[in-house]
Amino acid sequence: MTACIVGWAHTAFGKLNGESVESLIVRVTAEALADAGIAAKDVDEIVLGHFNAGFSPQDFTASLVLQASPELRFKRATRVENACATGSAAVHQGIKAIEARAARIVLCVGVEQMTTTPAPEIGKNLLKASYVSDEAEIDGGFAGIFGKIAGLYFQKWGDQSDALAMIAAKNHKNGVGNPYAQMRKDLGYDFCRTESEKNPFVAGPLKRTDCSLVSDGAAAVVLADVDTALKLGKAVAFRTAEHVQDFLPMAKRDILKFEGCAHAWHGALAKAGLTLGDLSFVETHDCFTIAELIEYEAMGLTPEGQGARAIAEGWTQKDGKLPVNPSGGLKAKGHPIGATGVSMHALAAMQLTGTAGDLQVKNARLGGIFNMGGTAVANYVSLLERIK
Repeated sequence: MTACIVGWAHTAFGKLNGESVESLIVRVTAEALADAGIAAKDVDEIVLGHFNAGFSPQDFTASLVLQASPELRFKRATRVENACATGSAAVHQGIKAIEARAARIVLCVGVEQMTTTPAPEIGKNLLKASYVSDEAEIDGGFAGIFGKIAGLYFQKWGDQSDALAMIAAKNHKNGVGNPYAQMRKDLGYDFCRTESEKNPFVAGPLKRTDCSLVSDGAAAVVLADVDTALKLGKAVAFRTAEHVQDFLPMAKRDILKFEGCAHAWHGALAKAGLTLGDLSFVETHDCFTIAELIEYEAMGLTPEGQGARAIAEGWTQKDGKLPVNPSGGLKAKGHPIGATGVSMHALAAMQLTGTAGDLQVKNARLGGIFNMGGTAVANYVSLLERIK
């Protein structure tokens, strides 16, 4: 244990009219510092996660964090980007600064504003996280890529439409209790399973309910070294943090295995001296329901090709043996790219401090996070435990 989360903040996710990248950053910065009980002058380093890729005309955003307080002026500030794992990239960079003893307190912020961009441009911006030489011409944007993955999975392991609908229904049911979620509606299995005017097929076997939402939003966490954290009001420690990067082209990998995800999970659990069964819950990257299904297998919850068992037998429900996405996940919560990974860490910290409200998993003691960039290209796992 070298770093702890000592405070956090989270905006609502969704179409946030009247907000800007700057206003979202400023709000969560001020709220996270207040939550941690830390003055702006005591921050040593700032890391901002902001994917952008054309969503915002302001492409040099690290110093926007300084707008929250004049006492942040002249602090080190860096913007990081690693596709949909941008938020976790910011958090993990903050951990490294503390591990290197280059900082005692690090402010990590994630932000994205997507809904002001016209729909065709949104698809083009997101496809910049694919291997553009071969993969960016696919119909349907990233939904087209994951629709292709779903189709290949179905060919190999059989039709998984029931399982995907169960995952969607689970996450929407969980999202009802999330005050930050973009969609707080229990859609039910039947709606998610059935093609309809409101739930049409989008790409391959994926329907609208299989796809995460276009969102605006921001989240922030304050990190501190253990000695500093133990003097503050609360401390959620990183048992470990693992980052694995895989080949960008899908053609160079077996895309049905998410091997980078598996390597990150196995490495993190081994370093922490834990097994998957030790965890109280997992927040995982369900950009599409097929991703959550394959992630069950990659994290070791089921053997390859048997991910459907985990949802069909109720293992990943909020009251199951390993609740997955008690927050509602990206599916219900929304997916403002740069904010997602930071949001996962903030919500996991809430679980472990018993402050998650209607999302609370009973007796949550150890939490796991998996945040993914691209098609299992950037893979981040964090394992968290409350120590104060």
